Amino acid sequence: MSNRVVCRDARHAGSWYSASGSQLNVQLEGWLSQAQPTLSPARAIIAPHAGYTYCGACAAHAYKQVDPSITRRVFILGPSHHFPLSRCALSSADIYKTPLYDLRIDQKVYSELWKTGLFDRMSLQTDEEEHSIEMHLPYTAKAMESHKDEFSIVPVLVGALSETKEQEYGKLLSKYLADPSNLFIISSDFCHWGHRFRYTYYDESQGEIYRSIEHLDKMGMGIIEQMDPISFTNYLKKYRNTICGRHPIGVLLNAVAELRKSGFNMNFTFLNYAQSGECRTWHDSSVSYAAGSLVVH
Repeated sequence: MSNRVVCRDARHAGSWYSASGSQLNVQLEGWLSQAQPTLSPARAIIAPHAGYTYCGACAAHAYKQVDPSITRRVFILGPSHHFPLSRCALSSADIYKTPLYDLRIDQKVYSELWKTGLFDRMSLQTDEEEHSIEMHLPYTAKAMESHKDEFSIVPVLVGALSETKEQEYGKLLSKYLADPSNLFIISSDFCHWGHRFRYTYYDESQGEIYRSIEHLDKMGMGIIEQMDPISFTNYLKKYRNTICGRHPIGVLLNAVAELRKSGFNMNFTFLNYAQSGECRTWHDSSVSYAAGSLVVH
């Protein structure tokens, strides 16, 4: 057995966000200073994973709800964009690097998850090519910096799950969601609109195209706030909205549904919504971003 520590490099630093720790720190502090801590402490957040110039300000509204004084473990559930996956996968790494400081994977929880037989192992290459988890690492490091030696992360790559599998993983992870020392980060952008995304749904009654996109997204966000996994699945089937983190969101909603059966009282609220641009013609394209927080009472 090798005791070599495996590190995952910050592959998207220098392109999707700054590779300079000091510059990145200033940017994150700037965005966080504009957000209000209204729903702290969050037990789970939904936040986007695009380049920070597009979604950094939106994501801050979710990260502002994190309480580092009680958080000891951060689960990060991100969709698989490039690697075909029908289950969930765990990282091969021990350490995830960020320009701020390195984050340590919780091998105890990984061992528990591995023993269920429900997880694949992603190669380091697959891990480094995927951005959906990486884009949350600098924000996690920043939100947790006052307790940076006291927490670990649990990255989970979520594949194209069936409804049954979303329920299965939701049930499995619900015991971790029940623990106030755990934080769940659900990585998702919302509507990807335009011919380049092969999605051009347009409800003319809403006005211009970007208004139709906003109406469509907010319909989905409203259903997520109701925390009903079946309604969310039905919404996706009906409108085909290109929410790339729909499976991580589905897993969260199923975990919530499981805990509500046990009498847990929870609320999910969206705090911010943004679009990369305002689509007005069929030649335009945009990606939407939303930030929200789950609080357990």
